[in-house]
Amino acid sequence: MWNKDEVRGKTDKVKGNIKESVGEATNDERLRNEGQADQAEGDVKNAVGKGRRKVGQAINELGDKIGR
Repeated sequence: MWNKDEVRGKTDKVKGNIKESVGEATNDERLRNEGQADQAEGDVKNAVGKGRRKVGQAINELGDKIGR
């Protein structure tokens, strides 16, 4: 299950991809660069979210083992 950071990351990635495509279509270098930056930010947020999820899963698994 995705967490908030992963959802925000994926949303930023899509938003950035759209901006980059529009920037390329309109020959707007600023918009294209902004889209690339949004995609990079989305990648970071997604990676942080995945890390948080994996840590949470590891804690839950450890708790299950201790509880036995």
